[in-house]
Amino acid sequence: MHKNVVFQHRWLPYLLIAPQLLIVLAFFYWPALQAVWQSFLLQDAFGLSTTFVGFENYVELIRQPEYFGAVVRTFVFSALIAGSSLSFALLLAVMADKPLSGSTVYRTLLIWPYAVAPAVAGVLWIFMLHPSLGMVARGLRSLGVDWNPLLNGNHAMILVVLAAAWKQISYNFLFFLAGLQSIPKSVLEAAAIDGAGPVRRFWTVTFPLLTPTIFFLIVVNIVYAFFDTFGIIDAMTGGGPAKATETLVYKVYLDGLLGGNLGSSAAQSVLLMMMVIVLTAIQFRYVERKVTY
Repeated sequence: MHKNVVFQHRWLPYLLIAPQLLIVLAFFYWPALQAVWQSFLLQDAFGLSTTFVGFENYVELIRQPEYFGAVVRTFVFSALIAGSSLSFALLLAVMADKPLSGSTVYRTLLIWPYAVAPAVAGVLWIFMLHPSLGMVARGLRSLGVDWNPLLNGNHAMILVVLAAAWKQISYNFLFFLAGLQSIPKSVLEAAAIDGAGPVRRFWTVTFPLLTPTIFFLIVVNIVYAFFDTFGIIDAMTGGGPAKATETLVYKVYLDGLLGGNLGSSAAQSVLLMMMVIVLTAIQFRYVERKVTY
């Protein structure tokens, strides 16, 4: 028998959740509504007056090839980050889940990078892969690789993807390790008795049981790549060279804060939010079918 909680006053539950609701309203819904309203306005260069222009900011965005280029770069960027960070995190989690001496130390060290700020992570990777100062860059040049992310857009994208994926691996590792440890050992032992080797046990037993965790992390990593990589891009490349690393979230910053076009920036933020919502809905609609609960 489970004893149900009975509140003495009918308004007490609402009072208990009121602080959290106020925080959500103040820091999420109110700014979101302001962005939607701002997207219908056109502000003068001095910020002294605004004019209601309806959907003109959205129409202007659709006419810009640069915006569609940023959309393509963002989707490629997010796919590379999600794929690489999830793959390496799963590999590290499987290795750390084995009964090794000092495994607790290894797990702790693998979790630490998540505490690093995005801008700091970007600076660390710049020090390693800077074409003039980076130790790794010097090694690449000694191997005949003309590495120069300051001039080569593909190299700059690779550099940003490496930094962003490295930052997210620790987060994915933590969830994968928890998922592996929650799998009953009796299931793996039964598969071993049936003659399944380690590789086959992983793909036929372990991986299907990890699909709920994988699905959750796919959604989280896509959102991370769309929004939380701003600090890394700003610290490493500033969207360059030649806008090769200018994603949607960074374009919002460039056009709004630096360019002064607040209406277009607000429209871009609304479209970005809609893209993430639609992409998440598609994942829940189709990808979740492959999940084994």
